[in-house]
Amino acid sequence: MKDQNGSKALSAMQLSAQDVLSGKTKGIKRLLPFLGPAFIAAVAYIDPGNFATNIAAGSQYGYMLLWVVLISNLMAVLIQSLSAKLGIATGLNLPEIAQEHFPSFVSFGLWIQGELVIMATDLAEFIGAALGIYLLFHIPLFPAALIAAVGSFAILELQRRGVRLLEAAIAAMVFIVVLAFGTQMFLAHPDGASVVHGLFVPQFHGTDSVLLASGILGATVMPHAIYLHSALTQRRVVGTTESEKKAIFRFEFIDIVIAMIIAGAINASMLIVAAALFFKNGLNVQDLDVAFTQFEHLIGPFAAIAFGVGLLSSGLSSSSVGTMSGDVIMQGFIKRRIPLYLRRFITIIPPLLIIGLGVNPTSALVVSQVILSFGIAFALVPLIMFTSNKKIMGGLVNHKATTAVAWVIAALVICLNIFLIYQTFA
Repeated sequence: MKDQNGSKALSAMQLSAQDVLSGKTKGIKRLLPFLGPAFIAAVAYIDPGNFATNIAAGSQYGYMLLWVVLISNLMAVLIQSLSAKLGIATGLNLPEIAQEHFPSFVSFGLWIQGELVIMATDLAEFIGAALGIYLLFHIPLFPAALIAAVGSFAILELQRRGVRLLEAAIAAMVFIVVLAFGTQMFLAHPDGASVVHGLFVPQFHGTDSVLLASGILGATVMPHAIYLHSALTQRRVVGTTESEKKAIFRFEFIDIVIAMIIAGAINASMLIVAAALFFKNGLNVQDLDVAFTQFEHLIGPFAAIAFGVGLLSSGLSSSSVGTMSGDVIMQGFIKRRIPLYLRRFITIIPPLLIIGLGVNPTSALVVSQVILSFGIAFALVPLIMFTSNKKIMGGLVNHKATTAVAWVIAALVICLNIFLIYQTFA
């Protein structure tokens, strides 16, 4: 299935619910057709912006803000499950449903803010990949950015060749990030009791800790992942009855839980490693290049290389997610598409300019997270509205308790991000 630009659509792999749910396959084989969408969406939760905020939090406050990572991940499970459920129940993605139910000027405004979110996303991911190349190979940052651009186009070609191939490539790169921080955790020797205390005892220490907590949350709950997940599930396995759709969602929820556990473990390990090394040694590390240098100084070159490889893998894999999300947003809100290669070319121009002008990469990452924070409300509020509407969702409509918890999360996320924006510019 191809769009008018000749690129393979996200719905290229379609399976009927009767084939998948017939009972002919058992165990893990029955689950396999449903695995993948959450892993693609989860890449947004471990992008280079997360590296910056988690390492800053760990180096400045030790293990204290680990509970924020845990809470953010639990929120992400609920939010991504609502997005996946929307696609399964309606056969449409979130921007498409918004376009059907909102006035044209609202849809147009949502498209504009969505494109700004995608630009901020690409900024974080592209700078992260370029910084990884710079740190690993000592190539000046601008040439490293050009190499990252070539890599991003290579991944884009995988996307054009099929969803399953892209999912396999992204899963491999996520596994590289897992190995990188697993290695660092082993070498850093974190304090187990402090880890448990940080995970389960909520606390703050001054305004700066609240600001960092807001940054962690803003870097975790990503608006473009909300848009994309509904597109990844809308035609993957097609259910024709309410019972089939409910069964499909149960399997997709397993996919979400697995992917978010992995993403949460990676985010927690970033903060734990920073706490065990930097905080313990009285180092307040705010820049990723400084973190790379200190890893090499404190536990050896292998740990530094693992960090650089993880950063590079994170940046390259999440760049494809941003491009996919941009295509979904434009097609859904205004029913237009541009070629994926053209979209990729347009979105690499701002980070190339920023790098060429000599802007501090970590500072640029922080600014990108602020822009992403601004976009969360515009994705989250419509998502809760639509998944709470029985006429839209049918038998997969939210339970009242789910809707109540979702609105509480939305209010919390929006308030914290308003605080983050205010503190950043004030």
